[in-house]
Amino acid sequence: MKYISTLKSVLLECIRKKWLKEDPFREFKMGYKEVDIVPLFQDELLAIRNKAFSIDRLNLVRDIFVFSCYTGLAYVDVGNLTRSQIVQGVDDEKWIMTKRQKTETPQRVPLLPQALEIMEKYAEHPKCVNGHAVLPILTNQKMNAYLKEIADLCGITKKLTFHLARHTFATTVTLSNGVPIETVSKMLGHKSLKQTQHYAKIVDLKISEDMAALRQKLSC
Repeated sequence: MKYISTLKSVLLECIRKKWLKEDPFREFKMGYKEVDIVPLFQDELLAIRNKAFSIDRLNLVRDIFVFSCYTGLAYVDVGNLTRSQIVQGVDDEKWIMTKRQKTETPQRVPLLPQALEIMEKYAEHPKCVNGHAVLPILTNQKMNAYLKEIADLCGITKKLTFHLARHTFATTVTLSNGVPIETVSKMLGHKSLKQTQHYAKIVDLKISEDMAALRQKLSC
């Protein structure tokens, strides 16, 4: 749909310049269909975190994926992350201070213990020491191929891709644990809450907990 939209813009410019007599898209209607991506739930995330693989490359890919689940960074931003972008925040804890490559918007994420543990694990990796990278990331194609293997070995039926980590951070790690959507939006580097709402699907468990709290208030 993006390609078609771009082509249509070019053709409309051609019509304005009288290079075309009429709009070939005149009878064509298009619209985006939102894809409902279901994030990993807590038990699925823990199953991946705690799984010990006999193949080193699977352990590496798992660690990078889990790092994204606890930071919300997209694949390209994890790949670009350097140690100089890990700074001391206002709370004296370590934060990621960077910009999203896709939009150039600031992204500030306080590091959770799970992410810090993975960072420390690869601190002496040759790619990290020599290149100042935080993690020795593989190509996106290889990452997603190995994630399919990881999903099979962990008994997870969802389609496991690197992008799913960002959804998992927004929903399972943050919103489901009471972090306000405004805060999540800032950590994801979004320009508006509308973008965050696309990622942040509140799971049934959170709805159940919120309604249980409401029942208790109403019964008083």
